[in-house]
Amino acid sequence: MDWQEISGNWVLIPDRPIAIVHFLGGAFVATAPQLTYRRLLEYLASQGYAIVATPFVNTFDHIEIAQSVLQSFDRALEILQTRILKKRYIPVYGMGHSMGCKLHLLIGSLFAVERAGNILISFNNFSARDAVPLVEQFSPVFSMEFTPSPLETNKMIGDRYQIRRNLVVKFDNDSIDQTYTLSELLKKRFPDMVTFQTLKGSHTTPIGQDIKWQTGSSYSPFDAIGQWMRQEIYRELEGLEKAIVRWLNPMGTR
Repeated sequence: MDWQEISGNWVLIPDRPIAIVHFLGGAFVATAPQLTYRRLLEYLASQGYAIVATPFVNTFDHIEIAQSVLQSFDRALEILQTRILKKRYIPVYGMGHSMGCKLHLLIGSLFAVERAGNILISFNNFSARDAVPLVEQFSPVFSMEFTPSPLETNKMIGDRYQIRRNLVVKFDNDSIDQTYTLSELLKKRFPDMVTFQTLKGSHTTPIGQDIKWQTGSSYSPFDAIGQWMRQEIYRELEGLEKAIVRWLNPMGTR
């Protein structure tokens, strides 16, 4: 499989995919998701999921971003249906990390979309002032607020969010996570349809990259240390990968 660009999206298609995952990343790493989230997305593709990762640039108007990434995804989906899937129906899941969660929640609240479910990792819904705490001291533009505001976002989710099945993931070492609040909102709207999981890791766990440790001609103590460090670093990301696939395909079939 090779990444390809389709209508502004980065796309990775396995043979006979069983579902499509529309991925949106965090605010400061979303411009090149095929690179910043490469290991996670390529793992999902190896399990049979077609990946459509839509880049975006963060602005204050999150509704405009949500509409833009949805339009970009829809264009790519139309091309995939025609050229690759040959009009064969397969389910579509949304997956977001940090701000990407907020965008999928806005999409599911404001637009008529068909989704089999959403995967929401490390939800973050800070105000502009809290998201960039020092910059407003130097620039008056940061007196502006994100649209919608955190309170408006929560109300919108509670009143209008349409996607019934959700996996909500929190990491145990994430000080900027607001997943508990989101989980309660979703459970009130769709009781028994929300899976909440706390995993080992931090806010940056999803962007972990796979570094290949090359051993020398003989296996040295340094090689042993390097392999051990690699295993420890990626144990958290592997936990996330397995949790996602288990939720997507609980019967373990393709």
